[in-house]
Amino acid sequence: MHVPDGFFNAAVSVSAGVVAAAGVAVCLRGARRELDDRTAPMAGLVAAFIFAVQMLNFPVAAGTSGHLLGGALAAILVGPYTGVLCMAVVLIVQGLFFADGGLTALGVNITLMGLVTVLVGWGVFRAITRVAPGRGGVTAAAFVASLLSVPASALVFTVLFWVGGTAPIELGTVAAAMGGVHVLIGIGEGLITALTVGAVLAVRPDLVYGARGLARPLELRGADGTTVVSQEPDSAGRPVPARGGRPFVLGALGVTLVLAGLVSSYASADPDGLESVAEEKGFLGQAADHLFGTWALADYGEVGGIPVGVAGIIGVGITLLVAGVVAWAARGRDRTRV
Repeated sequence: MHVPDGFFNAAVSVSAGVVAAAGVAVCLRGARRELDDRTAPMAGLVAAFIFAVQMLNFPVAAGTSGHLLGGALAAILVGPYTGVLCMAVVLIVQGLFFADGGLTALGVNITLMGLVTVLVGWGVFRAITRVAPGRGGVTAAAFVASLLSVPASALVFTVLFWVGGTAPIELGTVAAAMGGVHVLIGIGEGLITALTVGAVLAVRPDLVYGARGLARPLELRGADGTTVVSQEPDSAGRPVPARGGRPFVLGALGVTLVLAGLVSSYASADPDGLESVAEEKGFLGQAADHLFGTWALADYGEVGGIPVGVAGIIGVGITLLVAGVVAWAARGRDRTRV
């Protein structure tokens, strides 16, 4: 649901930019409570994974596709403040290097796909896990939270376009169309998020921010009794594993590269939900050409004749580097090093 240039007037574009900048500034401070030397690399990995999965458009209806937004997933894995930072990095990399999402609409995209999805997703997730604790509750909450975050973002877009869009629309009609198709996309988002969170919970529950307090010390049972090999939770309430960090990081990075470098070639070529609704309701023509639309990596390599897989791997590398640097700079420096 990347908004292109030309959809919004200057007032809304600037206002959304101010909101996005203020939100990111708040999150840079808030991330200090979520990040330390051990978890900062996880933030970079999460951002790179979201970049890769966003390339994988999946069909949701006749002639329409959708892709992961990722705000709820990021919030659950690394925390809401850090989640917004991850989404902002992904959207900035996509806009600057791949002409995906307009430059004048960058504030709108960060607001819709970063702030709204994280706020709604994290709020729903926390509400569900309070009444349904345990790993099963976390996975179920991840599904519902991410599902609802997508139509919420779509409906906020509709209201913003009604207020300051460059074409007149019937609010109710467009809201119904945007909400309907994005509920379908949300189901796909929910499945991807639940599968991802469930997979990380299975191997490294200590790295799932939304599951803090669920992980128990790792135990080895021998003939002479049980030996605990992990430590007690740290001062932030996170269980501290004895080992296993490097294999997890390498494995997750490998999966991310496979998704971006190989699976992306099989993504649906149908227009996404926003583009489909815009065409149906007659305002797609308001989209303006991207300032960097002639760059070699634009449209994920199509403009420069670069294979989409190669462009995807380049994007993963840039996102991982930028998000890692941001997370490392934002981390709390007074935490116990592990």
